[in-house]
Amino acid sequence: MVKVGKKIVKYRVVILILSVLLLIPSAMGYFGTRINYDVLTYLPENIETMKGQDIMVNDFGTGAFSMLIVDGMEDKDVAKLKEKVEDVDHVTKVLWYDSVSDISIPESMLPDKFYKAFNSETGTMMAVFFDESTSADSTMDAITQIRKIAGKQCFISGMSAIVTDTRDLAEKETPLYVLIAVVLSIIVLSITMDSFVIPVLFLLSIGMAIVYNLGSNYFFGEISYITKALAAVLQLGVTMDYSIFLMHSYQEQQVRYNGDKERAMAHAISQTFSSVIGSSVTTIAGFFALCFMSFTLGKDIGIVMAKGVVLGVLACVTILPSMILCCDKLIEKTSHKPLIPNINRLSDKVTKHYKVYVLLFLILLFPAIYGNNHTGVYYNLDETLPKNLPSIVANEKLKDDYDMNSTHILLVDSSVDSTSVNKMLKEIDKVDGVKWSLGLDNIVGPGIPSDMIPSKLTSMLKTDKYQMIMINSVYKTASDEVNNQVDEINKIVKKYDKGALLVGEAPLTKDLIDITDTDFKMVSAVSIGVIFVIILLLFKSISLPIILVGVIEFAIFVNMGIPYYTGTQLPFVASIVIGTIQLGATVDYAILMTTRYRRERSRGASKHDAITTAHKVSAQSIIVSALSFFAATFGVGMYSNIDMISSLCVLMARGAIISMIVVVFILPSMFMVFDKVIVKTSKGFLPQSGDDNKKNQNNNDNSNDALTDGAQA
Repeated sequence: MVKVGKKIVKYRVVILILSVLLLIPSAMGYFGTRINYDVLTYLPENIETMKGQDIMVNDFGTGAFSMLIVDGMEDKDVAKLKEKVEDVDHVTKVLWYDSVSDISIPESMLPDKFYKAFNSETGTMMAVFFDESTSADSTMDAITQIRKIAGKQCFISGMSAIVTDTRDLAEKETPLYVLIAVVLSIIVLSITMDSFVIPVLFLLSIGMAIVYNLGSNYFFGEISYITKALAAVLQLGVTMDYSIFLMHSYQEQQVRYNGDKERAMAHAISQTFSSVIGSSVTTIAGFFALCFMSFTLGKDIGIVMAKGVVLGVLACVTILPSMILCCDKLIEKTSHKPLIPNINRLSDKVTKHYKVYVLLFLILLFPAIYGNNHTGVYYNLDETLPKNLPSIVANEKLKDDYDMNSTHILLVDSSVDSTSVNKMLKEIDKVDGVKWSLGLDNIVGPGIPSDMIPSKLTSMLKTDKYQMIMINSVYKTASDEVNNQVDEINKIVKKYDKGALLVGEAPLTKDLIDITDTDFKMVSAVSIGVIFVIILLLFKSISLPIILVGVIEFAIFVNMGIPYYTGTQLPFVASIVIGTIQLGATVDYAILMTTRYRRERSRGASKHDAITTAHKVSAQSIIVSALSFFAATFGVGMYSNIDMISSLCVLMARGAIISMIVVVFILPSMFMVFDKVIVKTSKGFLPQSGDDNKKNQNNNDNSNDALTDGAQA
């Protein structure tokens, strides 16, 4: 690897030119990558609700629908508005009471059920159907166009409107996420590093890797808005360590090679690559564990972030060394003493009072586990958005004026006779929380001859294969009540048509709840198992993987348990991905300290001296790394108005600090307690030496070696 390092040093200018040129296709790929704002599309394609969505598109030419509420407008003006909405591109049909009869006919002559469903004391409502899916670009563009046509006295609700508002909000905020993360990271690095230029170089090289990562997503076709929002911030926080490793190694090698900077950098590249391979593999493994989710949003996040880590490592050993050598004089001019205090005294206290920290661990363990297991989770997607968004205002109006919280679409075989359909709908109307159900038969009545039914209405609600029925629920999506209601409706319809399908936001969200509950257990087991094996191979130890994974899992329990005690509910995605991300990203802290602990024990140092030395030489690096991760995520968490993004960033920021505290205080205490077990079950550990002089000599070794030793195996 030293030969490769020498090549990189030799061709550093060429590398910088190529890295800048690569930004052009990467930027094109970034802008050409479609963003998906509907997380429900990541549900497995083989479940009934997703099959129903496909039938809606293929048979009815309808992929999504929204309710358009019109207040204080005369019927003739509403009819004109309806015509304008029908002319909007990708709007296939609009269902209002004039779909049944002419507006000149007195309202009293309309089917009572139909009239009450679409009218309130304040106005009227119409159902707007689109020809593509809920989150299709065309559907969102149509929503935007309808809002322009409708004006202020009209409100458009439904999932498509929510997705449209999510897109608009995310596009406005995402660039600021990166700016906030960069500014806070520069502040932290300027305090902890010994030059004001180094943080800028770090962020430039990582920034290039981020652009490469986001640009290469073009080949996936699309990524989720959550992935897009988090990718840059998370990649910045996770890969910052590698830049810190390289800089410290470069400074050490300059001393070793008497100021020969090119030779020093070549060796620094070699040592850094060897060091970060171990730590990056655990991080990549954590992200890849997300790919085992059947809810494929995990795969979306996992692959993009794993790719980002790989690109971060490559940028660290190619672009960053080239930048440092080219800006060497500027680095020297802006050098200063690091402002972070020396923590050697803390190291002595940790090993001296290790029993206190073990006791704290035992005291906090069970409350942490209990809180982690009982933290509330929500699945209703509109909970993640500000309450003043147009779609949220419309949904609230729909609830208040029409007593509508969710609308299901029932697809029944068109061969089922009218008598059976009406009987089925009467049973459905008796289900708790169902306000009304509307199908072709009960809108016009069973006694009306088919040739007297408006053809436009018939084509809207019935095809050769299926007939479509709308069911209004007073229960909120993702609530226990609506989930029970969906089960009850499914039981009823299966008696009349075993192939009937119930679709819509509430049935889809119910499937989401069931699937992600299983996914959470799967992802946790896979991430723990894979990282356990990596640590086992890294240290050739049976006991160390248990201790290291156990300590970080404790930090995760504390992090995920805090919301329970503060009465905070988390978005469902957080409960699935945070544990995996925190384990993969912060187990490096534990690996760094353990590597030095093993080195000291292999030299014959006593238990106490080996652990104290390991703490002294690694704690400061762990603190810098954790603070960098915290800086990259915390500001975004505080700023974002999308709770899905905000919660994830706050959890990651808090998780980095908790993992840091646990590794700095509890891990060395565990080493003190289990040292004999570790020595007997691990390769490379020698029994305690009684030679005090040797202990002291080991204790005084160059502390900076830890940075080049971190995960060296």
